[in-house]
Amino acid sequence: MFSVTNFLARRIAFNREKTFSRFIIRIAIAATTLSVAVMILATALVNGFQREVSLKIFSFWGHIHVELYQPDYASLSSPPPFLQNDSLLQTLRSLPEVDVVNAFATQSVIIRSSADLDGVIFKGVNAHYDWRYLRKYLIAGHLPQFPDSGYAQEILISAHMARELNVGVGDRVVVYFISENGQTPRPRVLSISGIYRTGVQEYDNTYVVGDLRLIAQMNQWQPHEIGGYEIFLHDYRLMDRVNKYLYEQVLPQKLFSITIRQIYPNIFDWLRLQTTNEWIILVIMVLVAVINMTTAILILILERTHMVGILKAIGMRNGQIQLIFVRQSAFILLTGILLGNLLGLGLASLEKYTHFFSLPEEIYYISYAPIEIRLWQVLAVDLGTLFVGVVLLFIPSFIVRRIYPVQALRFQ
Repeated sequence: MFSVTNFLARRIAFNREKTFSRFIIRIAIAATTLSVAVMILATALVNGFQREVSLKIFSFWGHIHVELYQPDYASLSSPPPFLQNDSLLQTLRSLPEVDVVNAFATQSVIIRSSADLDGVIFKGVNAHYDWRYLRKYLIAGHLPQFPDSGYAQEILISAHMARELNVGVGDRVVVYFISENGQTPRPRVLSISGIYRTGVQEYDNTYVVGDLRLIAQMNQWQPHEIGGYEIFLHDYRLMDRVNKYLYEQVLPQKLFSITIRQIYPNIFDWLRLQTTNEWIILVIMVLVAVINMTTAILILILERTHMVGILKAIGMRNGQIQLIFVRQSAFILLTGILLGNLLGLGLASLEKYTHFFSLPEEIYYISYAPIEIRLWQVLAVDLGTLFVGVVLLFIPSFIVRRIYPVQALRFQ
């Protein structure tokens, strides 16, 4: 009977006669197509957002920071200095999960041009700083040049600051270093070597990048003192595990480590919220597809009442007749899933390579809708939609059991 039910299901599903059931089947296929396409686009968009925004956050500050322990820790303000430890630095760089370790320091400053002034944080780096991660956000000029002695008299500023201060590459600004003990801010005239833009307001509105030696000089630090280490990992997903290992096994008692997720929890909370939104969209789209298929199968069963009566009259059991309509629905679902894959993957690929859909960067941290297609997620969407749809479609098929041959054969 398997071949008979399969044959009848195909004939009903792909009937070319201009009947009302054919119109309903087309609606069901269209609804399934749109649902699957939206689910594929939703997963690709969420993947892209989480990857691109995370890369921006990590590119500027790394994944983990090592600093001097403070009971009243204030993230990235002006951490107290500690003596650079070559042995610790070598240990950190030898860890297999670690890609880059950079020394840094930060200092609150006021930057003034002829047009305006602004309060920012001066991020100091040294001549050995690895610019691979930050270089890609440089939109004008060049990176600061570090002399062998003294300090670099060049800084990087963000495009936002350049607009606010009405300055450009090569212009000079006065930077006032603010002392924590209440002394008069001490000025230094520096030139703008380059302009960067990350799209992350927490960075673009806050940080200028210059020479660590200038901060050390203005604060009268001892030679080789730094504010901390920023650590870049090969895989950001290992961030929490590596941070715990550093804190418990590697760092001396006076130092502690903290992840960038702990420093900027609001951004990562926003990214996690996107995953919640993704699941909401997936559930809604599956429900839309199932409801449409349920309506379609009910209409198809009622339209085929006469056929059901004949099949029962010749001895076919209820379960076999139910299977005809469930298989018919599975054919419709498979067609919709296939078309949904073509539509969803086509639109996702178009956006991935053309960036035709723009976004306000000040809200989403990125100027276009990022796409990252993961084939296993596409497969999960397809199989999940098919499984849920076929299982739930057994419920409306039970109406077959309430159709009696005598009544069905009189049905017109």
